[in-house]
This record gives sequence, structure tokens and C-alpha cells, in this order.
Amino acid sequence: MSELKNNNTASYGDDAIVTLSPREHIRLRPGMYIGKLGDGSQPDDGIYVLIKEVVDNSVDEFIMGAGKSVEITIEDNVVTVRDYGRGIPLKSLSAAVSEMNTGGKYGGTAFKKTVGLNGVGVKAVNMLSSEFTARSVRDGEARTVVFAKGLEVSDKWESGVNEKNGTMISFRVDTEIFGEYSYHMEYVEQMVRNYSYLNLGLTFILNGTPYVSKNGLLDLLNDNMSDEPLYPPIHLSGNDIEVVITHGSGYGESYYSFVNGQYTSQGGTHQTAFREAIAKTVKEFYHKDYDPSDIRTSIIAAISVKVTDPVFESQTKIKLGSKEVEPGVSMRQFVGDFLGVQLDNYLHKHPDTAQILQKKIVDNEKERKAISGIQKKARETAKKVSLNNRKLRDCKIHFTDKHELAEQTMIFITEGNSASGSITASRDVRTQAVFSLRGKPLNSYGLTKKVVYENEEFNLLQAALNIEEDMDNLRYNKVIIATDADVDGMHIRLLMTSFFLQFFPDVIRGGHLFILQTPLFRVRNKKETYYCYSEDEREKAIKKCGANAEITRFKGLGEISADEFKEFIGENMRLDMVRLTKDDPIHELLSFYMGKNTYDRQNFIINNLRIEEDLVENPDQI
Repeated sequence: MSELKNNNTASYGDDAIVTLSPREHIRLRPGMYIGKLGDGSQPDDGIYVLIKEVVDNSVDEFIMGAGKSVEITIEDNVVTVRDYGRGIPLKSLSAAVSEMNTGGKYGGTAFKKTVGLNGVGVKAVNMLSSEFTARSVRDGEARTVVFAKGLEVSDKWESGVNEKNGTMISFRVDTEIFGEYSYHMEYVEQMVRNYSYLNLGLTFILNGTPYVSKNGLLDLLNDNMSDEPLYPPIHLSGNDIEVVITHGSGYGESYYSFVNGQYTSQGGTHQTAFREAIAKTVKEFYHKDYDPSDIRTSIIAAISVKVTDPVFESQTKIKLGSKEVEPGVSMRQFVGDFLGVQLDNYLHKHPDTAQILQKKIVDNEKERKAISGIQKKARETAKKVSLNNRKLRDCKIHFTDKHELAEQTMIFITEGNSASGSITASRDVRTQAVFSLRGKPLNSYGLTKKVVYENEEFNLLQAALNIEEDMDNLRYNKVIIATDADVDGMHIRLLMTSFFLQFFPDVIRGGHLFILQTPLFRVRNKKETYYCYSEDEREKAIKKCGANAEITRFKGLGEISADEFKEFIGENMRLDMVRLTKDDPIHELLSFYMGKNTYDRQNFIINNLRIEEDLVENPDQI
């Protein structure tokens, strides 16, 4: 009997097995070490992770009692970080920044309760940089080692130097791997601010500007709240733990959580324990069996814990997996015992705050019970529609799964059959889902949460995201509004953003809401194709393509083929994060643009209207 052969099967022999050096592996698969690459337009892009990996080591020095300032400069895309700690031991300097699994944080006494425990971070920076310099100064002796793409170029020793002890790391990210990129200083500044909140007494100097916090997490909450809190924030601190708690007037829950100075944007075991402990302590204080959701709705809080040998769910360290604070002490017990005593004591000593908090809980309870019947019916509707796959084309890997691709999950919210069809046909089915809106959504400004369950579109979207009961259940890391780049598309963006601001602001606060940028033009010749997002990009593309350039103006998402869409929702996807800060007057903006002040808004439009002739005469104003 002849052996059947499949001519389409690739050859698989011993020569297909390849062993990579650590340097080769990092450069070939950088995402395993720093998450996505990006061009610097998003705060979680890899170029910011590289800065954090270096700064983490300087912060660890401070935690161990060495050095009171860290200087960070970014100039011409070169990042330099200088601390005044103990300095890396000179004989080990080269190995410490270039050899994997080499470091001083493997259970010795030099470092405790730090973030960088795997001996990977600064090595990844080195190997992903076209230029990398490490310099250490210890008691008048210094050593400087220079690398290029992870390979040592020079090694210099010095004696009798007149410099303070410490370590200096300087690097330029390799464009061969990252492509063209630029640093958005607002993202770096926020990173530095977070470091300052968590390390009282440590001054960060970013491009000459000092950042220092006097009140820790209390400063963080005050700097990030866009509305006045219902009561003065409750600030509690103890050994290896600090918390701040207050309530606002909106919906949802908002948390800022940290472990050993690391911002865990996706929470983890410490945040879960914190949420449970707040509900338990409050119920025991009032001797009422309140529903936990009524206690936590509208909460704005922050928690910082210090953990021995923390375990994170990925190398990017944005979600804590440790079940213990230290051997023998569970996270739940540690956080629960702290709040059970300290929060209870605070509420007894501050009866005005306790009264305001209880009124908020009762108000939340009344609203929840008022819509409980509607909720039940809405859940049944959402379940049936989801099963019929009429609205949601889901992905195979969900945000709640413990999977290496969980951070890559996303859902596109789009309008119209043609647009959703193109995205659906071109998406990565493992990580990308599509939710189809039917026409323009309702203007939700000024409405109560009851409308979320009565309005079919909002109810089904809420069910698709799985955020009705708990933000921790959010099934996608990125929620992306994908609409046409015309007036109607902009209006839908505004309506959807208003929906999240009104009812689920923690989706925004958690950095999960984005706007998809789609190209306005396609410029091509027989050899090259360029997709352009602005007039300037179009002009540059025309010059590259020459006189025979073919120019297409995209009027809507439905005009972009599925094959072309792969260019825009893959590695080259451009996203604008919807951000929420203290300086954003949310209520005033929503009231003006989405409220019933038709006369004021009409006058604003008339006074700021620019007709076509004006734009032609003054193109800079476009």
C-alpha cells in the first residue's frame, strides 16, 4: 500500500529546530518581555515599559534606603536615568545589564519587596536598544560599559572620580524593531507622578522638573478626581499598606492599585481583597446586610501594598497574582484585618463621614431595587440575542481567561452592516470581537441607569462587555469605538463616549476606551500603497508615489475592503485613548454639548462657524 503524502505539508525535520540565544529571542519576540511595541501614541506602548524597567531599579534602591532622588531626561529620543543609590557592584556591572537571569534580587538581603525579581527588565532594554550605556559609581571608582543592540562595544574603568555613588543608564530604542516612534511626555509625566505617590521622600526630576509627593495616595486621588468627593477622602496607612477611600456622584467603581510601587492597571489579588474588605467592614460597622454593589457603587479608591517576592501574571506586571503578602499571610487576611480595624475606627471617629456614606449606600440601594425587575428582563433579552449572534461576533480568548493573549483582547463597537462586516471579515478571531450598533445610540446624558436596561442597544452592549455587576469581569482589554470619520461618525463617537462617562466611567479611568483612527486617503502606484490619516500624510505619499499616483478618498468604513482593513486593525492600528483627569470638567462639558441648552449651543456654533471660503483663504485654520 503506497504511503499517502500531503504536498501542502511543510517539511519538519531536525533542521527546523532552532535554539536562540537570550538576545536573539528578546529581539525576535519582544512582546513576551515588554508587551506590544507601538509608536509611543499609547501609554502602554513598549517604549514606556522600557523606561519603567530602568526606573524600577532606581526605586528599588530607594526602598532599600539608598538614594533620595532619581533624574530622568529624554532628549532626541535618548532616555537617561541617574539614581544616587549604592551603584551596581563594578565587577558585575556588565553581566547585570546583559546576561539574563543575573541580578541581586534572588532571595538575598540586598533587596526585599521589590518589583524587578526576574533578572530580565534592564537586559531587555539593552537588547532592544541601538545604543545602551551603563555606568556605576562606588566610592570614587567607576565603570562604564557601552552596548549596541545588546552586544558590548566598550568597557572603561576609572579611579578617583568625584561623583556621588549611584547608577546611570542611558539608551536609545532600536528603530529596526520599533519603527518610527516618539515619546509623549504626558505619559512619562504620569508614570513619574505615580512613582512619587508611592515613594514618599523620593524626588523625581524629569527634564529638570521635580516631582515629589507629601501625602502619598491622598495626593494621587486629589490629582485624579474630576468631581468633588461626597466626603473628605479617608486616608489610612500601616506597615506595608496604604489606602485612600471616598465616593463620588457617578456610577461604577474606580481603583488605583499598586504593588511595591508598580501600578497594576488591571488590578489583581490585592485589589480583589480590598473590594471584599471594604464591603465586609462597612456592613459590620452599620450592622446592616447591605449588598456589596450598593456599598461600592461610585467609590473612588487607591491601595498600595508591599509584597515579598510578588508574582505577576505577565512580564509587564500589570496584574498581581500573589495570594500571600509574605509566607504564611494571605492577601485577603492582610488587607481584611487592616481595614477591619482602621476603617472601622475612622468611621467611629468621624460620624459626619459615616452619615454621608450611609446615605449614599441607601440611595444606591433604592435605585438598584427600582430597576431590579427591568434588569431581569434585560438579562433574558441579552442572553437570547447573544446566543443568536445577532449583535456580537465574539473572539475566542476573553479578558477574564488566564491566557497569555488576554491583554490583547479587544472589541470594536461599530455602526452599520457594511462597516461591521468589513471588520468582522478582517479581524483576528482569537482576540478581536465586533459589536454592531443599529443606527445612532440614544443620548444618555442626564438619564438614570434605568435607561441602560430599557434601551436595547445599551443593554446588549453592557451584556457583551460583561460589566453590569463588576468591572473586574470586563471581557476585553480594549473597548474601541470604530465609526466613520464624518459628521455622523463623530456624533456616534460622542454619544458612545457620553454613555461610558455617564454610566461606566471606570472603563475610561482604567484606560480601556479607545477611538479607532481610520485612513482618509489611499495613495498608490503599481509598486507602493500608502494609507494616509491626514492631508499632510497624503501630500507626502503623493511625492513618494510620483506623478502616476492614484488617490482614493474613503468616505466611510464600509468603503474599505476586508483585505485593506487588516492593515488598520492589526499591528499598524492607530488608537486614541479616551482619558479622564482632574482637569476635565466632565459635567460642564456634557451639559453644554449633550444637554438641553439648545440656544447656548446654537450660538456657539454660529460664532465659531467657518465657511469654505474662510478655510481656503486661511488653510492653517483647518
